[in-house]
Amino acid sequence: MLFVYRVIINFIIILSPIIILFRLFKGKEHPIRFKEKFSLASEKRNKGNLVWFHGSSVGELLSIIPLIKKLEKNPKIQKILVTSSTLSSASIIKKFKLTKTVHQFFPIDSKTFTDRFLKYWRPSLAIFIESEIWPNMFFNIKGKKIPLILLNARITQKTFKNWMKIKKFSNFIFSKIDFAYPQNFETKNYLKTLKVSNIKLIGNLKFTENKEEKIITLNKSLLKQFKKRKIWCASSTHSNEELICANVHLKLKKKYNNLLTIIIPRHIHRTNEIKNLIQKIGLSVITRSSNEKISKNTDIYIVDTYGETGKFYKVSNTVFLGGSLINRGGQNPIEAARLGSSIIHGPNVDNFKEVYRLFRDKKISHSVKNFYKLKKSIDKLIRTNKKNNKYLKIKKIGNQILLKTTDEINKLLTNEIKKT
Repeated sequence: MLFVYRVIINFIIILSPIIILFRLFKGKEHPIRFKEKFSLASEKRNKGNLVWFHGSSVGELLSIIPLIKKLEKNPKIQKILVTSSTLSSASIIKKFKLTKTVHQFFPIDSKTFTDRFLKYWRPSLAIFIESEIWPNMFFNIKGKKIPLILLNARITQKTFKNWMKIKKFSNFIFSKIDFAYPQNFETKNYLKTLKVSNIKLIGNLKFTENKEEKIITLNKSLLKQFKKRKIWCASSTHSNEELICANVHLKLKKKYNNLLTIIIPRHIHRTNEIKNLIQKIGLSVITRSSNEKISKNTDIYIVDTYGETGKFYKVSNTVFLGGSLINRGGQNPIEAARLGSSIIHGPNVDNFKEVYRLFRDKKISHSVKNFYKLKKSIDKLIRTNKKNNKYLKIKKIGNQILLKTTDEINKLLTNEIKKT
């Protein structure tokens, strides 16, 4: 199976000039730094211990920022390398005041490129976030006897079933992981089945507060426009959910003439499609990227920019989390809860069922089955229009998880230094 995987990767490499050119044309690749994907580094390695983190998405990188800040205080760590695959995730790192940390794009997962990457960066620890599993990279990491860690590990039931279809290959890959820190019990059980030997459940790093969130806010002009309105937010929405939320707005605006609905689609390339659908039912729509001023007639405000979700949670006391009215398994509600919002979600939340179970027990989240229940819940929550003070419990949980995780990484690094 590894041989087949490598054949596929090598075929992709042959096509990579065409793929890169196409992505450059679409604005999905950095015009200079795309070379990093071929293991041509644009930053210096320097001497000393280097801790390497790899995460794919914006959410994954944001979850480790508080941990990185803690690790930067460790004098035994000279440099922290963060890799990711997308432009949006790369831009996130620039927003934080990090002194020891550099960003590079993750290389194509070929045996040659991953070997070149590891020879250049020589990490003391290799830490992969959530569900980032790369066979050739894992194979080469173990060949160089670098400790391999799966941090904040997350495996859904669907993903687990897919791995089990290629059980022998899966066991071969997952056995390369030295230490795994799952974010929930479900993942812990899946990792055991996948033959990971050292597993320790600490908790979900996404509970951790990033203190810079307190100063990253919307500009005063936009905040002023929002203060005049009754607001609710529909976040991480998928196809069909935007129209459902727009129809909720249509019904409720008869009761609240100053109602404003913020929609943050899961995939912002769908913005024009969403805008057209909503306009067809007679609602006025503007987008974040247009920089248009919100007028008294504006019904829907679509956030079509990256990395700003938290800013809008701050002005929204009520947040509906998408991917839950349709069968997509739901989206992560932790950030909204940490910022004091009351959470509404549909019945399909299998991807985050332990988180939602906790939130339900603490009366932070509310489940709805359909359009009518959603309308009723939104109506009830925006009427009171108050932040959920139970977010302090989330903050306490997050602080404990961050401290334990930091201790674990520092211990692993100390043990690695002793070996060398």
